[in-house]
Amino acid sequence: MTNDDVLDDVVGDDDGSPVERAKAALASLRDEGDTSASAVDSPVSAAPTIAVAPGRVNLVGGHTDYNDGLCLPMAVDRHVAVAARPRDDNLLRVSAADFDETAELAPDDDPDGWAAYVAAVARVLREDRPVGGADLAIASDVPTGAGLSSSAALELSVGRALLAVSGRDLPTADLALACWRAEREGVGVECGILDQFSAALCEADSALFLDCRSREFESVPVGAGVGVLVIDTGVSHELTESGYNDRVRECAAALDRLREVADRELDSLRDVDRDLLDAHADALDPMHRRRVRHVVTENERVRRARDALVAGDLDRVGDAMLTAHESLRDDYEVSCPELDAAVELAAETPGVYGARMTGGGFGGSAVALVDGDALDRVARAIRDAAPERVGPDADVFACRPSAGVRLVGEE
Repeated sequence: MTNDDVLDDVVGDDDGSPVERAKAALASLRDEGDTSASAVDSPVSAAPTIAVAPGRVNLVGGHTDYNDGLCLPMAVDRHVAVAARPRDDNLLRVSAADFDETAELAPDDDPDGWAAYVAAVARVLREDRPVGGADLAIASDVPTGAGLSSSAALELSVGRALLAVSGRDLPTADLALACWRAEREGVGVECGILDQFSAALCEADSALFLDCRSREFESVPVGAGVGVLVIDTGVSHELTESGYNDRVRECAAALDRLREVADRELDSLRDVDRDLLDAHADALDPMHRRRVRHVVTENERVRRARDALVAGDLDRVGDAMLTAHESLRDDYEVSCPELDAAVELAAETPGVYGARMTGGGFGGSAVALVDGDALDRVARAIRDAAPERVGPDADVFACRPSAGVRLVGEE
């Protein structure tokens, strides 16, 4: 799939695409009577700047990123689009088309809800570079609360749009790090870099092998004969209100205890292997022991899945996904009955290589890796059974591995 194919998915030919809805919302925002010089003097016909960023699924590597571990995500062809025009002041006027809401943000404002992400990204970018005001309009087809990282897609698309209308640029990895800081410091989710790097750096038809310690990454082709299904349980999660930050703190406490009993310098749980864990397992309380065991074995699974993907051995990738879900369910305790049911349903459907929960957990979605020739049949079978097996609000849709953040029209 080429970059033009990716943009065709986002732009589309109708008014329902994220790009077209963002453009329409930006036009409506202008019509609300802004009297700033930039709004008055800029021609109505001038094309807005459009930035798009994708959602993501994570094949293997759950909750390893904030432990300096390994991940294997892929971006998907669901996107957040931001249409932007510059202003001659420092205000951000922002329209969220999907919520039919508008916010006006001064540089020091600290709003709640979706506007918090916009304000946080602008605040971080302005620390080191001149970034002016802008009119922004946002539209998305990334489901919110579904574990596909709509927040990172929002952050990256807002960041790229703000830089562009200010005549600034930033290497994509640096933009991802700025957006990661925005989510941690401005929104309060103690996340690792997985989501922001996925939305920034993934390539079409590929997964991203990411080392969250070194921040090195490798694009790993998934092959044309592979399909991806998302099973959205309909159980929405909100990471700032879930047990996500609790897990971060539990890992930190377990690391402190291992430093004490092992008498070794351990920078993160990335430094813990099976031998060290086995040698000091009795010094950890059972809950902390389970958390560490998940992180240690999950890093191993990411390596195996990456190697299997390179070799084209999709059965082994699927096995890694299924055992990852078991570990997330039993050792890390971030699954829920609906996610477990979705994974079980997918795993028993012929044509599925493997499945697991994706995202932070506590609701959201499962992802299934599927034989591409069987994708339509598998999707129908899971869709037919999901209301009874998973829940009445379950949704099933196919995705393609997509490219990361970019400006529409950017070569």
